[in-house]
Amino acid sequence: MQQTPHAASQVRLSADVGGTFTDVAAFDEATGALRLGKTLTTPQRLVEGIDTGVGRAGTRFSSAQLFLHGTTVAINTVLERSGARCALLTTQGFRDIYEIGRVNRPEAYNLFFRKHEPLIDRDRRYEIRERMDAQGSVLIPLDEAQVRAAAADAVAKGVTAIAILFLHSYRNPSHEQRVKHIITEAHPDLFVTASHELSQEYREFERTSTAAANAYVGPRVRRYLSEMGEHLKESGFDGNFLIVQSTGGLFDIEEAQQSCIRMLESGPAAGVIGAKTMADSLGLKNVIAFDMGGTTAKAGVIYQGQVLMTGGALIGGYATGLPLQIPMIDIQEVGTGGGSIAHVEVGGALRVGPESAGAQPGPACYGRGGTQPTVTDANLLLGRLAPDRFLGGEMPLDLAAARQAMEERVARPLSLDPVAAADGILKIATTKMSHVVRWVTTERGLDAADFAMVAYGGAGPLHAVMVARELRIGTVIIPHAPGHFSACGMLFADLRRDFVNTWFKPLAEASFEDMERIYSEMERRGADDLARTSDLLSSLVVERAADMRYVGQEHAVTVDIPVKLFSTQDRDGIKKHFDAVHATRYGFSAPGEKAEIVSLRSATIGMMRKPQLEPVAQGHAEPPAEAFTGKRPVYFASAGGFVETPTYARARLLAGNRIAGPALIEEHASTTVVHPKDSVEVDRLGNLVITIWRN
Repeated sequence: MQQTPHAASQVRLSADVGGTFTDVAAFDEATGALRLGKTLTTPQRLVEGIDTGVGRAGTRFSSAQLFLHGTTVAINTVLERSGARCALLTTQGFRDIYEIGRVNRPEAYNLFFRKHEPLIDRDRRYEIRERMDAQGSVLIPLDEAQVRAAAADAVAKGVTAIAILFLHSYRNPSHEQRVKHIITEAHPDLFVTASHELSQEYREFERTSTAAANAYVGPRVRRYLSEMGEHLKESGFDGNFLIVQSTGGLFDIEEAQQSCIRMLESGPAAGVIGAKTMADSLGLKNVIAFDMGGTTAKAGVIYQGQVLMTGGALIGGYATGLPLQIPMIDIQEVGTGGGSIAHVEVGGALRVGPESAGAQPGPACYGRGGTQPTVTDANLLLGRLAPDRFLGGEMPLDLAAARQAMEERVARPLSLDPVAAADGILKIATTKMSHVVRWVTTERGLDAADFAMVAYGGAGPLHAVMVARELRIGTVIIPHAPGHFSACGMLFADLRRDFVNTWFKPLAEASFEDMERIYSEMERRGADDLARTSDLLSSLVVERAADMRYVGQEHAVTVDIPVKLFSTQDRDGIKKHFDAVHATRYGFSAPGEKAEIVSLRSATIGMMRKPQLEPVAQGHAEPPAEAFTGKRPVYFASAGGFVETPTYARARLLAGNRIAGPALIEEHASTTVVHPKDSVEVDRLGNLVITIWRN
């Protein structure tokens, strides 16, 4: 963007690998220059796409002292069911807990419903004679001979990864530790993971599923990260290589290769961290982070200035998903992106996604062999994308191919013209994406209309206003470089370690001395882990929370608790925090009812030095003449057809500029659509603040 970085020890690189595009950001701490690179993802060898992106950002690995990375490798491995052949070693009598699950019936009247499918088949689940009680005392000693026999049999069946789950190992992990030692000593090439390394909470099904998922993705993720590490060395990089976790924090490659499942939502998490940084700079407390890329759309929430977290997630959805019991940003996603394929089902129903054209062959308009119409093809047909300006003109789009695909696959089967078919595709995509925003707001007792929306990702600015209008959101903010926003968000991430310790106690009887001892031990472990990268840190920050519930309830809610409430031993203050969270989540609270603690949570955050957000030059209400780039017909359903719409180059807009809709604001990796009657203003940091007209 400005200058090529020239101080080798002062450049930070970040790369976000998505299903369709790979985004790279290079920040020079000496000059404040931020350079961006975008290229199609190379699924067969992801490193090649990253390398190309780094080159397009005007730098090289050898010029950087820090490389931050987010990738979809882990989540795609689970969703595609393309992971390793695994085995599970578990306590005798609990072989089927992974398959039985919670015995819930998400679709009670669906005769064709099929429940979740475990990642590990039953013939590769081994029962081991051992047993701990709920306090961690040994009831049955570990049968080591049985462990050796089970591992040998698993290897004979072609297993490359083993998960270990013993009952109550969150209380006493000694049996799991011993089994891992036995297996790695006898079979050093196996990927071995134990449940206590990932989760210190109760609920054996969730812990089993988490350990199994880590084993399932482990060999592939470890191989990928090793390949990336080798490539960095060959490229002359001798700095720190850090991976983004699903919490939005960072961890080093050694830990990432062992706790692979913690990077499940690494790219989307970085986007939410970027949205929080931007919200802080604008003084906004309540923000929805909306990310739409080429394959999926995702949403997270910043509420009262804090990123909303969760203690776990269901990968694949509530009905058939597999649970993970790890701390992570509460991010929901749906298979709707620019590359989502539209098709007509038997019976004449139009469906959009979740299948995606990805990077290869890509949408029909990419001219790379794709023949099926996608959301991107629909935007091109409706005039929202310019064939000669996509990615700054680096990648011309084929309008004729998009029209042909739309005509043959959607318009003709539905007896529509291609424009009406394209408009229908966008409406369906909008409805699906609005659901994802509701999942992270309404399900927590929050009203989306009370939030501003920060929209990013290559396709986010194209669709954000339509989604916001569906949810009655009044303000949409398009940040600087939205197509690279997750990669830029990594530059604002901190090192982070999260720990959880199950600890059942009535609040009225809980010993603050015991709580302090548990929290202090978790915080010590966090500080020790971060000590390896202390040269990157400016300070350490500790956050505490607790999972709490009313006595008699089954499920708990996580309550962030200020550290001062522990130092003052303020039980009433903790109870009030819990009552408030419960009221927000469920619409009611019971201040007169007794509460109990289920688990204690601690986060140790190593604060890193952040790039400074630079203001843009000040202008007047009228955009400068050089920002205007012409007009073209754009279809708006609200206007009843095509409207001659002015287009603007975002790079030439100044702070204070105001534009009335309809308008298109174009930049290298994205286009912002301003609908008729809406208006947009450029703020002091160059963000586009869209005010949505309400009738």
